[in-house]
Amino acid sequence: MELPLDHFRLIGVSPSATSEEILRAFQLRLDKTPDEGFTYEVLTQRSELLRLTADLLTDPDSRREYENLLLDGSSGLDFSSNREVAGLLLLWESGSPKEAFKIAIKALQPPQTPALGSSREADLTLLAALTARDSAIQEQQLRFYSNAADFLQEGIQLLQRMGKLSEKRKELEEDLIALLPYRILDLVSRDLKDQDSHKKGLSMLENLIIKRGGLEGNNKSEYGNYLNQQEFEAFFQQIKPYLTVQEQIDLFLELQKRGSLEAGFLAFLSLTAIGFSRRKPEKLFEAKRILRKLNLSGLDSMPLAGCLDLLLADVDQASARFLSSSDEKLRDWLNNFPGNKLEAICIFCKNWLENDVLVGYRDIESKEVDLDSWFEDREIQEFIEKLEKKSNKITIKSSLQNKNINKESSIIIEDFDNTSENNDKKLPWPGGIKQEYEKPDIQENKFNEEIFKNKSIDFYKYLIEKIAELKFNFGEFLKDKEFTGRSTYRFYIYAFLILFSFGIGLGFLKNNFKESIQEKTVTKKPLIVIDKNQKDSDKNTFQEIKKKPLNELNSNDEDLTLKKALKEIEITTASPSLEEITNLINTWLQTKSNYLSGKSEINLSKIVGNSLIDRTIEERQNDIKKGIYKEINSQILKIDLESQTSSRIAVLAELNYLEKIINNSGELVNETSLTPLKVKYILGFSNKKWKLVDFVSGL
Repeated sequence: MELPLDHFRLIGVSPSATSEEILRAFQLRLDKTPDEGFTYEVLTQRSELLRLTADLLTDPDSRREYENLLLDGSSGLDFSSNREVAGLLLLWESGSPKEAFKIAIKALQPPQTPALGSSREADLTLLAALTARDSAIQEQQLRFYSNAADFLQEGIQLLQRMGKLSEKRKELEEDLIALLPYRILDLVSRDLKDQDSHKKGLSMLENLIIKRGGLEGNNKSEYGNYLNQQEFEAFFQQIKPYLTVQEQIDLFLELQKRGSLEAGFLAFLSLTAIGFSRRKPEKLFEAKRILRKLNLSGLDSMPLAGCLDLLLADVDQASARFLSSSDEKLRDWLNNFPGNKLEAICIFCKNWLENDVLVGYRDIESKEVDLDSWFEDREIQEFIEKLEKKSNKITIKSSLQNKNINKESSIIIEDFDNTSENNDKKLPWPGGIKQEYEKPDIQENKFNEEIFKNKSIDFYKYLIEKIAELKFNFGEFLKDKEFTGRSTYRFYIYAFLILFSFGIGLGFLKNNFKESIQEKTVTKKPLIVIDKNQKDSDKNTFQEIKKKPLNELNSNDEDLTLKKALKEIEITTASPSLEEITNLINTWLQTKSNYLSGKSEINLSKIVGNSLIDRTIEERQNDIKKGIYKEINSQILKIDLESQTSSRIAVLAELNYLEKIINNSGELVNETSLTPLKVKYILGFSNKKWKLVDFVSGL
C-alpha cells in the first residue's frame, strides 16, 4: 500500500534537518507511543518504521539518493501489508487525519476486510474512530462545520456496524450534538443557490428548537448540556439574518402551534415586516390577529397594535391604543409631545419599524423607513379604500337619505367635500387624515332665508359663485386618475345635483328679481378704481410687517395694516403659485415667532387653520407655565411642490432654523440650530381660499 507520506514527515522533521536533529526527533517519537489502545504488534511495527527512517536520513549516501528521488517526483511510501496499519498510524501522527481516516475506512471494507476478531480489525477500527474525531476538529478550525459533522457521522456509523468501541462512539455522538448549532449556521448561511443545503439547515434548526421545547427551551433535551438558554439566544440572533422573512414566518408559526409564545411574537414581527416591506397590507391583519391572541408576560401590546392601525389608516383607533398603553412613560411622552399626537405616533411607529421590525432578514434591506411612500403606494391606497367601503364610513347614499330637501345646496357642497376628503384619505399620512384638517364651515354654505328675502340678487351671485366653485372642483375631480376607476353611478349623482342646484337658483331669481329691482335706487354707483400705486404701497407695508414684530406697530394702525397684509397673502386662486404659498408660510413663521416670544397675538385665522393656531396657543401657555419664552428665527432656503389636488397641497421646504429658549430672567436655557430643517407643509381648500392646516418637521 502506498501512503501520501515521505520519510521526513514520517519522523517529524523538515527536509533541511541535520543528523542530530533527526536522531533527537526519532527518540522523542519512540518515547511518545500512542496509548489509545492499539495492539502491541502494530506499535512494534511503528517503532521499526521509525528506526528505518532514522537510519536512512542519517546516512549521507542514502539520504542523498532519497532526496534525488523526491526531486524526480516521488512522493509516497510503499508499505507491505503487515506494516500498512503502522504506516496509517504514522500518517495520522504526522497531521493528516483525514487521509488516514479515508484509507482506514477503505481497508475495513471488502475486498480488504480483515478477519473477524483479528488484531488488524481492532487496530483499523480504533484508528478510524480517532481519525474521524481529529478530522472533525480540523474542519471546525477551518469553519467547515458541515464537513466536520460528516466525518463524525461516518465514524459513528462505522463503529455501529463493527459493534465495537461503544465508549468511543458515545464520544463521537456527543461531539456531533455539540456541533449542531455550528452545522446549522454553516448550512443556512450558504448562497441561496445551494437550496439543498439551505433547506437541510432549516429542517435541522426546526428540529433543534422543537427538541429544546420551543424558543423558551422548556424541555430538558440532550442539547441542554451543550447549549443553555443564554447560548441558544446568542446563537439564534446570529443565525436569524440568514433566513428570509417568509422562512421565518413559516418557522415561527409552526413553533407557535406547538405552544411557543415567543415564536408567536416573532411571527407577529415577521408578518409586519413582510407586510410593510412588500406592500402587503393584508399581512398586517394577520399580524394583528396573532398579537391579539398573545399572552406574553410583561408585553404591552397596545402601542404595537396602534402602529398597525396607523399603517392601515385608522388614526382614531391608533391614538386610542397608544393612550391605553400600560407604559406610563410612553403616555407621558405622548401627552407632552411638542407637536400633535399624530406626529408623535408616526415617530414612534417609524422608529419601531426601523429598529425592531425590519431587521434580521436575509431578503429585507435595512434602511430608513418612509411612511409617506407607504401611504402613497397605489396598492395601499386601493386596499384602504376597500376597507372604507366595507366599513361604510362614507357613502353618498346615506348622505342623501339624511339630508332635508330644503338644504339641497348644502348637500351638494357637503357631499363633494366628503368625496374630496375621501380621495385625500388615500394618502393618509400626513395630509389625508381628515380630522387633522380644517373642515369647511358648512354653516356658511347652507341656504339662508333672510338672504333670499332681502337680497335675492346677492344670493343669486352667491349661488353662481358656489356653482362655479363646484364646476372647478368637479372638473379637477374628473381629471383625477382616481375617478376613472369609480362607478358611473356617482358621476350621474354629482351631475344631477349640480344641475338641480342651478335650477333652484334660477327659480329664486325669477320670483324675486322684480321686488329686488324696486328696492334699488336709480342712481348708479361709481365703479371702484384700483390704484396701482396703492396696491404696491400695500405690498410694501406687508414687507415692513414681516421685518418688524407686530407689537412694534402703531396700535391705532395695527389692525388695519394687518388686515391689508393678510388680504394680500390670502390665496383664493384654484392653483396657487409657489411664490404665493411661500408668502403665506413666511407670514405664519413670522407671526408664530412673535407670538411664542410674547410680542404679539396670533390673528391668522384667515390663512391658517384653527387647529394649527390652537396648537400654537397651547405651546405658548405651556411655556408661560414653565417661565420661559422662545425666540425663533426661520428662513426658507428652498421650497418644492410635492403634490396637489383640488382640495389639498403639500410642499416640502428646507429652513434655516435657530431657536433660543430663554427664561423670564433673560438667561439662555437652550439653543437649537438646524440647517437645513426639512418641513412638509399642508394646505387645505375651504370657503374659496387656501389655508395652512398642518406641518410635519424633521422629515
